[in-house]
Amino acid sequence: MRIWVNGGLHDADDARLSVLDHGLTVGDGVFETVRVSTGRAFALTRHLDRLTRSARGLGLADPDHDDVRRAVAAVVEANPMELGRLRITYTGGLSPLGSDRGDAGPTLVVAMGETSRRPDSTAVVTVPWTRNERGAVTGLKTTSYAENVVALARAHEQGASEALFPNTVGQLCEGTGSNVFVVLDGRIHTPPVTSGCLAGITRALAVEWTGAQETDLPLDVLERAEEIFLTSTLRDIQAVHRIDGRELPGAPGSVTAKAMRVFAERAADDLDP
Repeated sequence: MRIWVNGGLHDADDARLSVLDHGLTVGDGVFETVRVSTGRAFALTRHLDRLTRSARGLGLADPDHDDVRRAVAAVVEANPMELGRLRITYTGGLSPLGSDRGDAGPTLVVAMGETSRRPDSTAVVTVPWTRNERGAVTGLKTTSYAENVVALARAHEQGASEALFPNTVGQLCEGTGSNVFVVLDGRIHTPPVTSGCLAGITRALAVEWTGAQETDLPLDVLERAEEIFLTSTLRDIQAVHRIDGRELPGAPGSVTAKAMRVFAERAADDLDP
């Protein structure tokens, strides 16, 4: 693997950051994950725009999109693969120990690893922990991901690939790395960003391309939804066949299957929608 670190490509064994990088010591950083298919990055402009929004939310300087695009192009060229998970990480850079940020400037890392196509359906669980829809970093894609690591481990213990969170007022919010959609009376609904969920890139495209409605949803909607599906960069649209102990036989259902088909067709027609 060849990795971009602060201006150049390095072999994985030689790609190094200071142990005092603020992204490591306090999680002061933001990131994006981009799907790369046969050397082509999908929706890169949207990802870079969100990277900037997240950076501004933390008070970081705006990332230079031209620099990031050059790094992405170099990494993609240096790591040919059929399907890749490309990660752009942008941190507060070298800083003193503690929460104060230093003045050395930000760190930029771009790396890519091979991945495989997800199955058409998956199992998910709900977890007892909540998303704080009023927090200082709500809606930002930060590197402070420990909460997601814990919840995802809980999901794996129960034979699932994703964990879903409520927010502090008991509304359905999001997964550890995905957005969630439900089908009620044949109509597609998803929690609004005011629920505390991340404004997912795939989520936004799915809303635009399927006509889904943003709706405040109680967590128990998962007990009565006709169909449930997840969206994320690497899942695209993925049906849910089990939520906790409830089976959804025949997943993907007809509404989800149509959404999957529409998304695949539209994404194939436009690499940077």
